[in-house]
Amino acid sequence: MWEVKEIYSESEWSDFVNNARAHTFLQSWEWGEFNRAMGSSIWRLGVLEGGKLAGVALVLKVTARRGSFLFVPHGPLVDWNAEECLRKLLSHIRRIAKEEGVAFVRVAPSQKKDEAGAAFLRNMGFRLSPIHTHAELLWLLDLSPSESELLKNMRKQTRYSVQKAGKDGVSVEVSLNPEDVEKFYAIYRATAVEQKFRPFSREYIEKEFAAFSKSDSARLFFAKYQGEPVSAALIVFSPHEAFYHQGASSKKFPQLTPSHLLQWEIIREAKRRGSRTYNFWGVSRQEEINHPWVGLSSFKRGFGGYEEEFIPSHDLPLSYKYWLTFAVEKVRRFRRGV
Repeated sequence: MWEVKEIYSESEWSDFVNNARAHTFLQSWEWGEFNRAMGSSIWRLGVLEGGKLAGVALVLKVTARRGSFLFVPHGPLVDWNAEECLRKLLSHIRRIAKEEGVAFVRVAPSQKKDEAGAAFLRNMGFRLSPIHTHAELLWLLDLSPSESELLKNMRKQTRYSVQKAGKDGVSVEVSLNPEDVEKFYAIYRATAVEQKFRPFSREYIEKEFAAFSKSDSARLFFAKYQGEPVSAALIVFSPHEAFYHQGASSKKFPQLTPSHLLQWEIIREAKRRGSRTYNFWGVSRQEEINHPWVGLSSFKRGFGGYEEEFIPSHDLPLSYKYWLTFAVEKVRRFRRGV
């Protein structure tokens, strides 16, 4: 009844992913191309019923010093009520993992959190991952209201900061020029030093932008003051959603609020492109007052919106080497305070 095979047609893959309307771009054709460009082996698996595509899973092989594993970022995209379909797909991924000799399989579903989905994974032999790789608690903004309504729905201080930035002379520019990645990376690198997080490499940012801009699905946004970029964002677009995936801001002019105006112009651009949702990506829980993302999460929530939580990341151990990764990631999570 169910058949799993690799999908080689970009249009077939993209049509299915776009129609699924999951709150992610990590199962897109472009994300696969980006990871291939970064040197990863990838598999685009489709599960078919009667010759019709019923689910997909972009599978990446991640190679690290402590061991290799297969990773399904924000997937599989499948009806989680069709358990036999999902079982067939996960079993096929496990066979590939055995052939590749990896230590484990990790899935990070973009399925709304519920006990049934987590229970199904446990019954398949999966266990909770010691750390999450991609956002599991998202902050989303419905873009269907008018611009005036969106402004009204903001937190008062956020709305004031948007308006103040414009009055202070901050302007926003949008770019599709790959040469502007250098400008973005300069701010991004400085932000990493100030906020003490480990940044992605310049190659990573360049190739991510290249993969998505090739299909007109990415833009660089810059907030400028006196001609100097002081805040920036790399935004990924799907046909129905805009994603705030990479961001950076300078503290050179602490009296300014450029990031607020930057986000507002991104929201306006997303509406012009017909996006139904603006995805601010990950936030911390409001009760986690010591979480390192508290400030950023408050900033995102200030624009209005709602939370959506995914089923947490799960691992399928296949080798004793998995437990080395488990231990390393437990320590990493503790050190990051997340």
